[in-house]
Amino acid sequence: MKEQFAEEQAAQVIVGRNPVLEALRGEREINALYLEQAGAAGAAGQARALAKARGIPVKDVSREKLAQLSGGAAHQGMAVTLAVQAYAALEDIYERAKDEPLFVILLDELEDPHNLGAIVRTAEAAGAHGVIIPRRRSALLTPAAAKAAAGALEHLPVARVNNLSAVIDELKGRGVWVYAADMDGETYCKTSFEGPVALVIGSEGRGVGRLVKEHCDAVVSLPMYGQGNSLNASVAAGILIYEIARQRKGIAAVSPKKKL
Repeated sequence: MKEQFAEEQAAQVIVGRNPVLEALRGEREINALYLEQAGAAGAAGQARALAKARGIPVKDVSREKLAQLSGGAAHQGMAVTLAVQAYAALEDIYERAKDEPLFVILLDELEDPHNLGAIVRTAEAAGAHGVIIPRRRSALLTPAAAKAAAGALEHLPVARVNNLSAVIDELKGRGVWVYAADMDGETYCKTSFEGPVALVIGSEGRGVGRLVKEHCDAVVSLPMYGQGNSLNASVAAGILIYEIARQRKGIAAVSPKKKL
């Protein structure tokens, strides 16, 4: 995820042993802990344990990467990057739905923060109740994500969870029908999205992972008529999100024109 690392450089960074350890012990919303690959004991071991206890991803990187991330400051083998917005809990999303049928978007290892922000923006505009991302191997709430979201992060909760498959099972237990967006699914135009709905969007390169897909109730696809075989993740998500919104609002599709 070279692009994601480059984007993390633009986030607020805390470097150095004591500042990093205090940040991990505190309540700051942290995207990730970066440790020099050789560091395993002492302060590095403490930092790793604190991050694990809080469910914060730990990334082992080279000294050169750390120097790049810290902008030349004395990093002492560790750094943390801060989220631009606090992550929500699943309960926050459930509470937001109140008496409405739940409508959530799950992102399975989406890597580009611009796509994350764009999907959050579309989801908020379409009346979704929240977005759910995994703690690991996912785009984070970085400045690029916030910019692409164009203010939507202030209004739509983004929850970060340990296991998407487990969350899908939890949603299904709440009566939510879960749809994965993938090339081998049924055309979305023929699908009813009535009732509580969760839409799973996969990563830019691999799509929805096999294990996650197996936990879903159905797979839907977008018809492709050109030479390309896929769409940008945020574009595909936008089409499906608004189809779900259309059906939820009871907006009828236009009938075909009669031939004269």
